[in-house]
Amino acid sequence: MFERFTDSARAAVVDAQAQARALDATEIRPEHLLLGVLATADRSLRAQLAGVGLTGDAVFADLEAADGVLGPDDADALESIGIDLDAIRERLESTFGEGILDRRSPAAGRPGRWGHMPFARGAKKSLELALREAIARRERSITAEHLLLGILRSDDPTALGLIEKHITRGDLRQLLAARLDRAA
Repeated sequence: MFERFTDSARAAVVDAQAQARALDATEIRPEHLLLGVLATADRSLRAQLAGVGLTGDAVFADLEAADGVLGPDDADALESIGIDLDAIRERLESTFGEGILDRRSPAAGRPGRWGHMPFARGAKKSLELALREAIARRERSITAEHLLLGILRSDDPTALGLIEKHITRGDLRQLLAARLDRAA
C-alpha cells in the first residue's frame, strides 16, 4: 500500500511517528496521523486548513492539554473533599524545583527515541480507509487529502474531536473532495 503514497503522504506517516514520540505515546494513533498531515501537507492545503483554525500547533496544544492535566473543575471537586491542589503544587515545587509537575518524565517500557513504534488499530484503519478513498475515486496515488478522508471515516473519537473543534466533518470532506476534483 505504501508504494501508492505520494511523497507528501509518506512524509505525513513518517512525521506521525515523530509526533507520537513528542507526545510520549506508545503507538501511532489517528491523531498523530492528523498531526503528520498538518505538518507536511502542501502549502495550499495547510493554508486552507489554517483558515478554519485547524493547524498542527492547535492540535498539538489540544493533545498536550488533554494529557493528564487537571483543570479548574477537577481542582474544585478535589477541594470539596479537602485536597488543595495549589498547596500540593507549591509544596512539590519547593521540594523538587519550579515547574516539576510540568515536565514530562520518560515512561518505563516505552520505545526509545529510534525504536519501533507500532500503529494502533485506529491508525491502521485510517490508512486502509485512505486507500479505499483513493480507489473509490479511481486515483492511483494516496495523497494527504486521502489520509484526512481516511481519518474522517475511521470514526476515531479523539481525532474527530480535534478536527470538529475547527470544522465539521461534512465541510472538511467537501473541502478535500473539491481539492481532489481540481487535481484530477
